[in-house]
Amino acid sequence: MKPAMSELDHVVVNTLRNMDVAHDCFAALGFTLTPRGHHSLGSINHLMMTRGAYLELVGVPETGRQRQDVLESPFGLNGMVLRSADADTTYAGLMAAGLPAQPPVSFSRPVHLDGREQDARFRTVRLPAEIFPAGRVYFCQHLTPELVWRPEWLEHPNGFRAISRLVVGSPDGAREASLFAALAGSAAQEVPEGWSVPLADADIQLVPAQDARFLTVELLFDGLGELERRARNRQDVEWTRHSAVLATLVLPDFDLTLMCRSRS
Repeated sequence: MKPAMSELDHVVVNTLRNMDVAHDCFAALGFTLTPRGHHSLGSINHLMMTRGAYLELVGVPETGRQRQDVLESPFGLNGMVLRSADADTTYAGLMAAGLPAQPPVSFSRPVHLDGREQDARFRTVRLPAEIFPAGRVYFCQHLTPELVWRPEWLEHPNGFRAISRLVVGSPDGAREASLFAALAGSAAQEVPEGWSVPLADADIQLVPAQDARFLTVELLFDGLGELERRARNRQDVEWTRHSAVLATLVLPDFDLTLMCRSRS
């Protein structure tokens, strides 16, 4: 039986030591952010949840243990994470496909709910940086999804609903598209813009670029009116309308460009 096509789990924005500023900016733009998480590996995060894939802000704490792979990875959009039902099976499958994955790593972060603390637990399988030079690429198994996908975190004042596309700049799109396709259990397709690799719930698009880099992520909203109103009230973001259903939101402080599309 052919393996199922991979689903996108989340996309990562690296804030390094600027988490407070990033949190306040996204909150002002109308995103609901989860309370700050503190990973056992030495990183901190906030999530912007949907019923499927979510957007993650990651950084390092001011003091204490600091996660080295976050410190060494690019600022801004820097991670694509696919979903794993079982990290051991994912690891074995990647190795069988000729992708030199790193063995599964377990970690956790405390979550405070209803007056008590519980641990959200994860297992990840990572790919070496030289395989996907645009940024961090890995699989994540959620051992406690009920502590991540919570009803109170799924509704956003700006109408954020889903992640639909990740755009990757590549000096060798055909080669990288084939690697992403092998990773995702999919098939690369040549398109006018470059290459497209479908996932079960989103698409990876590779476009020509001098250097490998995650360029932008496309977010889906119920409508763009509320996001536009909030963006135009801020001096630290740039909002450009392209059509009734498409706009670009640039956050220069985080070297971040978001494509924003209305579902209607």
